[in-house]
Amino acid sequence: MHTVVVGTSGVTASDVLAVARDGARIELSGEAVAALAAARGIVDALAAKPEPVYGVSTGFGALATRHISPELRARLQRNIVRSHAAGMGPRVEREVVRALMFLRLKTVCSGRTGVRPEVAQTMADVLNAGITPVVHEYGSLGCSGDLAPLSHCALTLMGEGDAEGPDGVVRPAGELLAEHGIAPVELREKEGLALLNGTDGMLGMLVMALADLDMLYKSADITAALSLEALLGTDKVLAPELHAIRPHPGQGASAANMLAVLEGSELTGHHQDDAPRVQDAYSVRCAPQVAGAGRDTMAHARLVAERELASAVDNPVVLPDGRVESNGNFHGAPVAYVLDFLAIAVADLASIAERRTDRLLDKNRSHGLPPFLADDAGVDSGLMIAQYTQAALVSELKRLAVPASADSIPSSAMQEDHVSMGWSAARKLRTAVDNLTRVLAVELYAASRAVELREGLSPAPATQAAITAVRKAGVEGPGPDRFLAPDLAAADAFVREGRLVEAVETVTGPLR
Repeated sequence: MHTVVVGTSGVTASDVLAVARDGARIELSGEAVAALAAARGIVDALAAKPEPVYGVSTGFGALATRHISPELRARLQRNIVRSHAAGMGPRVEREVVRALMFLRLKTVCSGRTGVRPEVAQTMADVLNAGITPVVHEYGSLGCSGDLAPLSHCALTLMGEGDAEGPDGVVRPAGELLAEHGIAPVELREKEGLALLNGTDGMLGMLVMALADLDMLYKSADITAALSLEALLGTDKVLAPELHAIRPHPGQGASAANMLAVLEGSELTGHHQDDAPRVQDAYSVRCAPQVAGAGRDTMAHARLVAERELASAVDNPVVLPDGRVESNGNFHGAPVAYVLDFLAIAVADLASIAERRTDRLLDKNRSHGLPPFLADDAGVDSGLMIAQYTQAALVSELKRLAVPASADSIPSSAMQEDHVSMGWSAARKLRTAVDNLTRVLAVELYAASRAVELREGLSPAPATQAAITAVRKAGVEGPGPDRFLAPDLAAADAFVREGRLVEAVETVTGPLR
């Protein structure tokens, strides 16, 4: 099994994906263990002094003015975890919780939090055992970090609360730890606070969304190319020299992908009613511009994620010179903004895909295709309601594009009076990515059927490879009406699992 070694300088996106989705094992580097021990020595020295230090010998948030005597400090750390584990609602997905815990461990191993090495090792042991704390949908405002979600994870380290075992069954966390020979942690000064004060949940969801969208944007270039073929559109608008004079990198990449997918097609550039097709509709002609803008948005989001993956987010932090200082680095604004920005790009990509689908089904705009791509229009309804479903998904995506980060709701007796709502931005982006996949699956379903209805003209080798592969996946082609939901579900799985991109790349080579 792949092993991820966590050091002091952060982790990569591929590390996060390996742990969250593939169950990679985790090891702490010797450098990280040494840094943890050194920072802990500083915290212990400060704890022994009479002067109050936030998070070490004081209360938290609006209660930070109270000095906590030494005999109460272990209780203080336990209490912050118990009281902050106040999430409600449905359970969060296993991969999100694993990313959340792993990214908190990343910051702990930076040597900037004052956590003991044995606490960090317990975090790694829990992940390696396949134990996943039960984390709930609601409870984070994205400021002072993802407090409630991280608290539920810390509760598991203490052997309290509920967690899911490697068999998928939810049980008391203490039982699961005992079965795997893991001793619950006894938290000391600052450790409870350090385990729940970061942007780890929203960052983990950003990293996974970027990985999914990288595949989906390639899928969107493919479905747009299929629709262009089905509509007998022109591929001249994809010429590199046209995109060179507006040099947005994403636009150029999308156009290049579509051109590669369409190479060798007999369906492009035809005439309708003996009249030359001067221009295609925007949804066809401007596909690279819209998808390209989304790609460039992803590039910016990836830069933010890389910076955050290299960060140590905690409050207070142990600085290299030995000072322990309060700060505001836990604020989720940098991550929240790009999560919302991506949701806008996703909604627009889905919207233009739906417009192409609608055009394929309208006999007045489809350039000779049967109404709704039906076998016997009137007797058969064809894909009429598949487009309704697609339209409903797009409408939902437009609502999900409303930014969460533009909102703020004060908390902690107005001490935490401006929050990022980054967790909410991440949760709605996950839904948006799911819905985009479904929208592209409907376009694939319609466009592949439409191409097959263009008898006498051969599609490009790459699009033919896509059609052949999707038919082998159980998605049926043209014919009389049938129960449509299973076909759409199969198309969804085909896109979601990356099989559409794989099929096309057997012809084109790697897409950009």
